[in-house]
Amino acid sequence: MKKVVFIIVSALVLWSCNNLKDNEFVISGTADGVKNGEKVFVEIQTETGLTAMDTAVVTDGKFELRGITESIDLGFVRFESENINLPVILEEGKITLTIVKDSLHKSTLGGTPNNQKFQKFNSDSRAISEKVVKFEKDNGPAMQQAQMTQDTATINKLMKEYKGFQDEMNAYSKKFIEQNKDAYLSVLLLENFLMRQYLTPEEVKTYFDGLDKSLHKTKSGKKIKSTLDALTSVVVGKPAPNFSAPSPDGKTISLKESLGKVTIIDFWASWCGPCRMENPNVVALYKEFNPQGLNIIGVSLDKDAAKWKEAIAKDGLTWTQVSNLKFWEDPIAKQYNVQSIPATFILDAKGNIVAKDLRGDELRAKVKELLGIK
Repeated sequence: MKKVVFIIVSALVLWSCNNLKDNEFVISGTADGVKNGEKVFVEIQTETGLTAMDTAVVTDGKFELRGITESIDLGFVRFESENINLPVILEEGKITLTIVKDSLHKSTLGGTPNNQKFQKFNSDSRAISEKVVKFEKDNGPAMQQAQMTQDTATINKLMKEYKGFQDEMNAYSKKFIEQNKDAYLSVLLLENFLMRQYLTPEEVKTYFDGLDKSLHKTKSGKKIKSTLDALTSVVVGKPAPNFSAPSPDGKTISLKESLGKVTIIDFWASWCGPCRMENPNVVALYKEFNPQGLNIIGVSLDKDAAKWKEAIAKDGLTWTQVSNLKFWEDPIAKQYNVQSIPATFILDAKGNIVAKDLRGDELRAKVKELLGIK
């Protein structure tokens, strides 16, 4: 009878582990060498930074974390007082994570299909990583000495060797993408290639189009698509895409209604030091050439309306200003693929982009040229 009860209880436990809600994940972890009571978190990247989805404590070397993710996503398992922060792919199912505190590179992932592929990528590329670590250890002092003495020959030689390892890792990553078109890691690697400009937009698009369509709907997939759209639409020689956003007084203003004989789209923010340093030059330029037809529309990446308005007044920015107050998530910044600020786009009278990111004398010369001023 006891045996029968044990079988029933075991079956119920197994059923409860496997009967997860839609998009629910469970991370069953072991933490070799981590003390009991240590807090452990699973976090994801959001618009405001890393956000914890669940918290647990280590008990007898084990822990369990749970959560629900709207779609497959990259998460991080972090320990409160240990220098441990490991990536994990959050997807429906039971994820296993074995952490080796004193040799983190020996930690392993598994359980779900994408984490198994993530682990295989890490295992197969470890030989390259180890070569990089050895190279840095063996040549670090020589590189420091060469930099101090401005020994460009040695610096170039070491950088060329180091680039060889990077090329090897990039080649392996491309091979992984080609052979794993349904793996979430493939879209993460492709996003990294795009951000580092290792591949051209055309090359990224070819790889991206070859991925399983379900990956296009993920956070990284959507980001790749929006970046590719911006890179192919916001280029010199093409019309500047129209946009609209609220002004400081709440009125919706569009680029189309702000065009002059020459128009500068100026991406900035009150918190951006280089932007604020550049503002006096832009103010002088506007005062000199606005009567002849120069217009400026400032697009702020602020998130605090009061600080945005205060900076406009303090810096004397008398031209059109708009902002969605969404920081780096600003849709106009994404539309124009703005990765850093200040960033500027110079338009002719027809609204075509004729130059980007000009400063000082170059910007002044271009404005004069477009206005037909000798």
